[in-house]
Amino acid sequence: MGRLTIFAKGNLDVRDTLHSLRLGGTLAWNGINEVVRKRLPGWTARVRHETWTRSDALLEARGVTPPDLASRAPPMGAYPAASQFSAALFEADADAYVLSVQPDLNTRLFRRRSEGYLLYPEGFSRWRPEDQAWFSDWFVEEPSPDVARSMANLERIIARIRARSSAPILIYNVSAAVPGESVHAYEGLEETLSTRIRRFDLALIELSARTGVSIIDVDRIVARGGADRLKLDTLHLTAEACQLVAQEVVRVLEELGCFAEAAA
Repeated sequence: MGRLTIFAKGNLDVRDTLHSLRLGGTLAWNGINEVVRKRLPGWTARVRHETWTRSDALLEARGVTPPDLASRAPPMGAYPAASQFSAALFEADADAYVLSVQPDLNTRLFRRRSEGYLLYPEGFSRWRPEDQAWFSDWFVEEPSPDVARSMANLERIIARIRARSSAPILIYNVSAAVPGESVHAYEGLEETLSTRIRRFDLALIELSARTGVSIIDVDRIVARGGADRLKLDTLHLTAEACQLVAQEVVRVLEELGCFAEAAA
């Protein structure tokens, strides 16, 4: 028996493909082990997943929730403070690390005026009125990183992981097919989401060339299979797409020798 431990820091693209996908309360895809058990009998994958707000916030995280936020403990759903301020990615032992460019694409973060930390106020409408007022008084929006800044942040994240581990690092790109978008002339337009995605995906190739990280090419997988069939919306994948992406993750991990004992 063999077990591969994967530390996955990302959002629904990473969680749905590697851990599980539920649609309408029904389990639609049961994660990477559906692939591992068929291709590599006797092996299992243990996936440790944490959500990720953005690369700049991850680099600032020190593993401790700021006291003023901890004392209020507003409900933040899938982005609890423990995850937002976690430094576990840089401390945990794993056989492979999986990241994604998705968090930097359109996540809005806010910076605390005095303490200076970044926060994603998930579920703001469900916060107590006094906590909403506190947030409005003390937080200002932090500009989203451009492509260059995002890639520089990712390069620092990669370096911090590699400072203590030689395990492979895989990074998901994002499908640039945006439902309903049919632009054919870009003169005078601000950057569209599909254009921003393409810029990030191309920059990720350059990052891979510099650092040696592996790209999980979600954009290629969706393009080959058809976005109408494989995407629920701009960022969410169908169960079939999750399976295809998980298969690609396993293929890459096999090529990197993570399942070498299985071939012996």
